[in-house]
Formats: sequence, C-alpha cells, structure tokens
Amino acid sequence: MRYFVTGATGFIGGRVARQLVAAGHEVVALVRQAADGQELVRAGMRVVEGDLTLKESMREPMRGVDGVFHVGAWYRIGGADTARAEPVNVGGTYNVLELMKELEIPKGVYTSSLVVFGDTHGRAVDERYRHEGPWLTEYERTKWKAHYHVAEPMMRAGLPLVTLLPGVAYGPGDRSAVRSSLVRYLRGKLPMVPGGTAYCWSHVDDIARVHLAAMDKGTPGEPYIVAGPAHSLRQLFQTAEAITGIPAPRLDARPWMVRSLATAMRVVERVRAVPDAYSADALRLAAGVTYLGNSKKASRAFGFSPRSLEDGLRETLHHEMRLLGMAPRG
Repeated sequence: MRYFVTGATGFIGGRVARQLVAAGHEVVALVRQAADGQELVRAGMRVVEGDLTLKESMREPMRGVDGVFHVGAWYRIGGADTARAEPVNVGGTYNVLELMKELEIPKGVYTSSLVVFGDTHGRAVDERYRHEGPWLTEYERTKWKAHYHVAEPMMRAGLPLVTLLPGVAYGPGDRSAVRSSLVRYLRGKLPMVPGGTAYCWSHVDDIARVHLAAMDKGTPGEPYIVAGPAHSLRQLFQTAEAITGIPAPRLDARPWMVRSLATAMRVVERVRAVPDAYSADALRLAAGVTYLGNSKKASRAFGFSPRSLEDGLRETLHHEMRLLGMAPRG
C-alpha cells in the first residue's frame, strides 16, 4: 500500500512513517524543504516538498495513494511567535482533508490531541466529552478548532476519516518541554515539581502503532482516545528516581504559584527569549491542570494496550543519560 504522511519529520509522524516502511508499505512524506527529509530518504521513503498551508503543493503527491496520515501540526509550547498556529493547525488540516475528498482517497487518519478537551479537572473523559474553552495555549485552541470545526464536520459529511486523540507523547527522540524537564532532572537542575498536575503518558511507539491499526481497522467518522496511563508529575519523577537513583525534586509548587509565575513570564517574553520549559505557556500547562482521557474504545477496536510508565520511562531516561554521557543504572 502507498500512504501519504504529513509530519514525518516530527516526533509522532516520524514513528508512524518508519513503522509503515517496516511493515512493507510505500511512504510519500511531505516536507517543507527537501534538505529536511534526508533521514527519511535513507529510511526508504519518497520525500516531496510542500506545505500544509499551500493546498496545491500537496495535490500531485497525494494523488492515487491508498490512505493519508495527517500527523503534521504546529506544536510549540512556549515562545511568543504563534503566527503559524492557525494557518498550519486549522488551515493545513482543512487543506489535507479537502484534498482527500477531491481525490477520493479511500481512508485517512488524523492526529488530533487530548488537549482539545482542555483541563479535565481530574476526570478521565471519553470521546463524548466536549470542551468549549477557555484554552491555555494557542496550540490547544487551534487543535480544538481543527478537531471540531474542520475534521468533525467533514466526517459527518461522509469523509472516510478516523480521528485519534493521543495523550502526552514521550520517548527517545522527543524535543518537547517534557524532554527538557527530564534532562534538567537528570542534571540535578530541576528544583521543584508543580503539584496536582497530571497527564496521560503515551509512549510514542504505542501511539504510532495505533495509527497503523486505525488505518486498517478504524471506523470512518469515529474518534478514538489514545491515552496511556495517568500519572501526576510527582509520580513521574518518583518513578524516574526509582529507575536512575537520581533524587526527584522534593518541593511541590502550588498551582497558584505556578500561575503567578506564568503571568510574570508572559511579560518577560515580550522583551527576551526564555527556555520553553519556563515559558508562560508551559507554566500554565503545569499549574495543577489535568489532561486525562479514557482509552477503552481504542482498546476494544485496536487492542491498544499501552506500556507502563515505568517501562517507557526507563527506555527514555537511559537514552537521555547516554546522550549526556551518564551511565544508566542496572
């Protein structure tokens, strides 16, 4: 089978594309510049230049494929430049799905996100839940808009699309604020942990496998939450301590403290760049919020059985320790 993949130079999209190649499929990977896709070429993919915001740049590469994986998105937690968020996340999703319709592509898988449900206030919600704002970041707002204003209406109109909603993705190769926090912890430079914050931790390889299963078995028009086990940030670093022997931060920052710091950092960001992990956006996402989802539907449909946080975090931390020149324990 031949598949068109957006976001193949990214974290989740890269794993999806490589798993497709490993399964014997042909992959047409969209990149903004050919130079960005050299590793994909070496992995056996056909790389094509294009841009999610330029619909016609994708028409010919998508023509005749057996399916589309739309994983590409603007993802930036932190930083003041959010100008591409709406054109990429909303407009780009519209462009890809419109081309699917025009070219009569048999099936697509769209990577939404658990963040479209906002702060779930400790509740593990299912696919029927809907959040109407407020949104803590521009990423959250634009992914919500793409999900509810683009993908859902087109699925109701008959587009053969399956939507996946992953939790927080982690694993070797991550470049997000999660990875930054783990590296600071390993270096002994993480002074405290935001109290009350909890996410569903989804190993990137588990998420990617569900993408392939969704193309094969997913029911068009249906959304599926793909969320790993729920753990607080405190539990994350306690698990990390058990794996590495490196002490976890002993202090918990109360949510009101983190929110106050986020407000202050928003002012600082207007005049100077700050590390993503200390940006206003990243701090708001760690101020006692929870992004929790129930994956029973994906478990029934695809046999989704995510690995434990301990198993996934051990692999991730050992990878980061080797990059830092540290010897993993055990």
